[in-house]
Amino acid sequence: MLRFGIFLNKQYLAGESPVQRIREHIEQVRLARDLGFDTVVMGQHFLSAPFVEPSPVPLLARLAAESGTMRMGISIQLGALLPPVEVAEIGATLDVITEGRFICGLGIGYRKEEYDAFGVPMADRVRRFEECVMLVRRLWDGETVTYESPTCTLNGVALTMRPLQQPHPPIWIAANSDAAVRRAARMGDTWAVPAHGAMPALKRQVALYQAERLKLGLPLPEDVPLRRDVYLAPQAATAWTEGQPFMDTKYDAYRAWGQDAVLPKDDHWATEFRELAKDRFIIGDPAAFIDEFQRYRAEMPDVNHYLFRVQYPGMPQEFILRAIRMLAEQVRPHVN
Repeated sequence: MLRFGIFLNKQYLAGESPVQRIREHIEQVRLARDLGFDTVVMGQHFLSAPFVEPSPVPLLARLAAESGTMRMGISIQLGALLPPVEVAEIGATLDVITEGRFICGLGIGYRKEEYDAFGVPMADRVRRFEECVMLVRRLWDGETVTYESPTCTLNGVALTMRPLQQPHPPIWIAANSDAAVRRAARMGDTWAVPAHGAMPALKRQVALYQAERLKLGLPLPEDVPLRRDVYLAPQAATAWTEGQPFMDTKYDAYRAWGQDAVLPKDDHWATEFRELAKDRFIIGDPAAFIDEFQRYRAEMPDVNHYLFRVQYPGMPQEFILRAIRMLAEQVRPHVN
């Protein structure tokens, strides 16, 4: 089953009104709901300069009231920085608020500023992340847990706030490097395929992920989500000229944060926009978008859950709503 979702971009330019931007998110979610989208997810960052960025937990709880039957998720939370019990209790609460529609995305992250702010050595990030995923899963599964580590002590404890989904909400694991993709295969319910990777490298890594699951004797997931940065406009040429400044703002920040440094070895970010966009962004009018999307379907047929980011810092609401409508009305009926 092919699913369409919205990756909600909640990063605002300095000087913009967060109140107004959050009102706009409410309008976006209502529109996505009314047009039959399947999913809304959002990410998590701390200390997001140059952007203003709200916390995803209260924002998702607020937007859940507007979401109808759509699944709602945080993809991803920075699991290596957060106490496992807190992640488990917040996730259980959000699953109850959404009446069993919560998706829990977890990842390691890559920004030293975030690790420094939490007093966590980056050298310890893999151990802490694996500990978080393991303990969240055990707590959600109803175990009484006894566990001791340098960062967490549990003495025969169990969650009293349990999620509705059984055995637990789906755990999506974010991964960029090949080693992280193997870890996602081992620890998660599925791999949250990254938005910023180019198709050739992602195609290879999807095969790597599947091979690792089979090696471990684990079933292939029914839900394989891919986040993709897109820009839709009524004319293809307009989409390129109109979209570039907004997308450049986002990717200039990514470069400053070091996102490009964690790409797999067979991927890199070009400095020229059209070269950067190749195999990475989907830009154009609906006809061009459909052609490119069908290429994704042919190249990576096991990916069946597309999460489109249609909003970038500083982008007017009218462009965002236009893109959501075009995806639902002019793209989705013509793809499978």
